[in-house]
Formats: sequence, structure tokens, C-alpha cells
Amino acid sequence: MALTTRMFTLSVAILCTAYMWSSVPTLYQVTTAARGVRQLFELTKEDIDACIEAYDYLVNGTRDSDTEIETEHIRRYYKVLHPLLAIADIEKMYIPPMIDSKQGLYGNQLLWEKQVIETLEVDATSTVLDIGCGRGRISHYCATLTGAKVKGFNIDGDQIENAKEYAKLTGLDDRLDFQVGDHHKRFNYGDGEFDGAYSFQAVWPFFKKHELDFTAREIFRVLKPGAKYSCGEYLLTPFFDWDNAEHVRLHSLFLPTLAATQSNYPADVAQALERAGFNVLLNAPSVAPTWPLTDQKTDLFIFMRSIVRCFVKLGLVGPWFDKLISNLLLGGVAWADAEKAKLADLNWQIIVQKPADA
Repeated sequence: MALTTRMFTLSVAILCTAYMWSSVPTLYQVTTAARGVRQLFELTKEDIDACIEAYDYLVNGTRDSDTEIETEHIRRYYKVLHPLLAIADIEKMYIPPMIDSKQGLYGNQLLWEKQVIETLEVDATSTVLDIGCGRGRISHYCATLTGAKVKGFNIDGDQIENAKEYAKLTGLDDRLDFQVGDHHKRFNYGDGEFDGAYSFQAVWPFFKKHELDFTAREIFRVLKPGAKYSCGEYLLTPFFDWDNAEHVRLHSLFLPTLAATQSNYPADVAQALERAGFNVLLNAPSVAPTWPLTDQKTDLFIFMRSIVRCFVKLGLVGPWFDKLISNLLLGGVAWADAEKAKLADLNWQIIVQKPADA
């Protein structure tokens, strides 16, 4: 790596971590941020062009688009977006509700994950499915919290490799299993294999209404009788109106920032799960808003952009970096406006249970 690149990596990592936490950041947070910057520098022009193309594709609307094309765009988008979000301490690729205002994003992620996982009522004898597991950090927390074995799948092969490496590094590779998989297709697991399943902003934001039934049936199939599926997912609220131009404008801006392709209503998801055979135990808004945390990250990205623009002027990085951060900022502001207007919810709660006699 060239000297200028090393200097840029170190500078951004130190400045961003110092800005993100008032207390001293952990070594893991610093190294994750530094690794994210390095990964951005390792991207090819083709990777960057594909990411920008994917963003434009999402902004232009995907309600009636081809699912296979959507999925490929998301793969390409993730390749650039994920290391950038890792710099900002959003490695898990989701924003939790602000349950405790004294804690930051990561602390509130743990609080929210604990609440969701505890609804599954699993223990060290259980096997749990993490749908859309990303880098496997929530799987790791679930295994640590409950003692259960956790299996996860995700569409992004790079994230799966990272999940496997982290499981081995932390000595949990005997209880964690990860594989590449597409939740639009049949899950690569046996009937009745799991004692519980969960997802965090990883399932329902990627399905058109007519596609919901297939995945609902797959979740039902792989769970044991009596097992639960619990999630905190991005969904529109009943107040969102597709005929309202302002609602649609906000949606077109925040959807790419969420790295989502589709937007569904809670009733449609719950009804699909019921048709699959589940009993719905809970279908309710988030326990707390996310916008206080998204506002914090908006401030951080404004700070990051000011640094990046200096390096663009010096010719050390390309203008694409500035463009990507600016796009995310537009989406972050639009999301906060939409959530404050109660048009959408990032952590809508749904808990369902497979009947004991199924």
C-alpha cells in the first residue's frame, strides 16, 4: 500500500473513531474502521461504477423491477457500502431503536438484540437460524448469550467469509455455521431443523408483496413445531401513502441508504406468515425511535465528508467517495423526516410461532 494511502487510512480511522465515541474506543472498533478504509482503497473502478449504478437503480424505484436484477445490484452495492458503514461503527448494517439514550448505536444494538433473542426462549440445547446474518456478529452474540448453536446465511460472500474468520478468531466456530444463500430461494436447511429463527432488517425489505408467501413458508418449514420466529424489520406504517408525492420522494431517498429494495406494510407480512401456518403473537411498532441515532450518524457522515473532500482536492481519492457519502446523507435525512412523520419504522416487531402440532 502506498504511503499516501496508509496515511489516509490512519487519519480517517483515528479521526472518525475519535468523533464517534467520547470515551476511548476499543481496539476492535479502531481496527474495524481502519480495515474498512483499506477495503475501500482496494476497490476497483468496476466495483465503484457498479455501486453508483446500483444506487441510481434503487433511487429510480424497484416496486416493479426484476428480482434477480435487484439482487445482483444489492450484491454490488454491499461490496462498497459495507466497508464504508464499518468505518462509522455500523458493521451490523442496521440501526436499532434508541432504548437507552445514555448508550450509543452499538450499545443499543445489544439491548435490542437481547430483547428479540429472548423472545425465542432458546438455550444451550437449541439450534437457531439467523436469516440474513451479514458478518455474523449477531449470531456470535446470540451464541454467547444463550449457549445455542447458530446457523446463518447471507447473499454476500465477502460478509460470510468475514463471519467465518471472526467465529474462528473468537473460538466459537464449533457453535457457529455460515453459508452463502439467497432468501428468495429454498433455504439450504432441513425440515424442522431449528428451535428458533430471527432477523434484523434483513428479510422483508427485499420482497415484493407477491413474494412474501414463499419465504414465510420457508421459515415455517425449517422451524420445529412450537418454535418461534422473531424479528425487527424495516416496514412502512399504515400512514404511508403511495399516492402522496412527498411520501414517495422521501422513500426514493431513504431506500438506498437502508440498502433495501422493497417496502411492505406490517399487515401484509403478518398475513403471509399466517397463511404459512404461523400463529401471530405480536405485530407492533418499534419499542423506540431510531432517528436520534440516525441523527448522530448524519453528523458523523458530515464530518467524514469534510475530510474526504480535502483529500479529493489533494487528488488522493476520487470524487466517487464524496458522492457516495453525500448520497447516504440525503437518505439519512430523508429517513429521519419519514420516521418523525411516522411513515416508516426500522424495527417493526413481529413474533410468530409454529403450532406445536404442525
